[in-house]
Amino acid sequence: MNTARERLLKIIEKIPDQEVDKILDFAEYLAAKQEKRLTGDLTKASESSLDFWDNDIDDEVWNNV
Repeated sequence: MNTARERLLKIIEKIPDQEVDKILDFAEYLAAKQEKRLTGDLTKASESSLDFWDNDIDDEVWNNV
């Protein structure tokens, strides 16, 4: 059974270059969308850890460094 990736590669081999450019544009859009989502997830994870560091004890220690 062919995977979706294998089927896509077969289609790309058959179509003209200007159509391949459209596929490339869409693939790059999907990759950028995924990257943005991952970056957003990392940002949320980072923000959630800020509360751990925001406390009077650590503030006092770092004030004297």
